[in-house]
Amino acid sequence: MFTRSVDPKYGALLAAAVAVLAMPSVALADGYPAQFEFGAPASNQDIAAVAIAIAPDGKGLPAGKGDHAAGKRVYEAKCGDCHGATLQGVPGLPDMPAGAALRLIGGRGTLTTGNPVMTVESYWPYATTLFDYIRRAMPFQSPGSLNADELYAVSAYILAEGNVIDKTMVLDAQTLPRVQMPNRDGFIPDPRPEFFK
Repeated sequence: MFTRSVDPKYGALLAAAVAVLAMPSVALADGYPAQFEFGAPASNQDIAAVAIAIAPDGKGLPAGKGDHAAGKRVYEAKCGDCHGATLQGVPGLPDMPAGAALRLIGGRGTLTTGNPVMTVESYWPYATTLFDYIRRAMPFQSPGSLNADELYAVSAYILAEGNVIDKTMVLDAQTLPRVQMPNRDGFIPDPRPEFFK
């Protein structure tokens, strides 16, 4: 009878493979489930709470309205600590982007230069994107906490401070999508099917 010894360097590998293959049967024997059952099925209400995307044409915008004056109050109370009193960002913030990275206005005409300044005013093609972003991600310390009137108002404040709209304009679900952003035509069309159909 012939016996063959296993090379020691392959022995450890073979032992590890056998252990891994045996793990599921050991886990089942110890009462662990064969399939993990994390979470619970999402209800229609759960889905509606996160399915809040706003299309460039304004589809999905909620009822409400706001203007520059109301937006200034919201901005000062909930946005200025990071974005600054002049919407130019606050330098030196700990553990997050700071300074020019938090700038909201200015920079028109700089995107094709060697020193582009990307802001809401200079870069974003749709005002509805501003509303959508603020709604989902701001204020930094409590995202999603602003109501519809506050969202329209702070959007109006930022757009008016960037000279995109007049300070007397009231933003709502009808007027916001009609705002012409300075860089509306600065993008190359995407030939893929539209997401919001």
